[in-house]
Amino acid sequence: MTTAIDLDKLDLAALLCSRVCHDVISPVGAIVNGLEVLEDEDDPSMKQFALELIAKSARQASARLQFCRLAFGAAGSAGAQIDTGDAENVARGFIQDDRTSLDWQVPRALLPKNRVKLLLNLLLVAVATIPRGGRIQVAGSGEGDGFRLRTEGSHARIPAHLPTLLAGQVAEDGQIDAHAIQPHYTGLLAREVGVAITFSMDGEAVLIAAAAS
Repeated sequence: MTTAIDLDKLDLAALLCSRVCHDVISPVGAIVNGLEVLEDEDDPSMKQFALELIAKSARQASARLQFCRLAFGAAGSAGAQIDTGDAENVARGFIQDDRTSLDWQVPRALLPKNRVKLLLNLLLVAVATIPRGGRIQVAGSGEGDGFRLRTEGSHARIPAHLPTLLAGQVAEDGQIDAHAIQPHYTGLLAREVGVAITFSMDGEAVLIAAAAS
């Protein structure tokens, strides 16, 4: 059994802030650890390791903050548009690592900000379908401003809670936390711009489609 999610604006804002903090705390913590090594170690090799850790973590923290600014932030005034090229840049910085690759096929265009925010949030939903990493392909649907995402990877699957949260529902005994708030927010964006999100399996790949409802 499921029940409708009922969050007031303050709780929604607080949970989204918690999600952003969750995304950046790890690289920021690594920077702090690297600085402590620099202070305490005399070994040149350890100092070099610390400098490399700091540099890598700083880049990662910056990439995550830039992504979150577009995916969750205001990104301009009401009615503003966002360049999908900018969305691609922040997506590559956030997604691409040793485990996951991104194949971006969305044509460059200026789109209403909530459509671009939806696209970036769908990317996070796609990541959840490949827990061990893999490949994410993102493309325009060919039907206006819709999108198609395809994920491939070891143990690719559709987590049972994702369609439910996207639909604005939660299990009766479930909790809306910093992890659950992101797919719920994606569903809010989808309904705001008038699209429906569907999941399907294509062999061992997961397909996510966002098309006019």
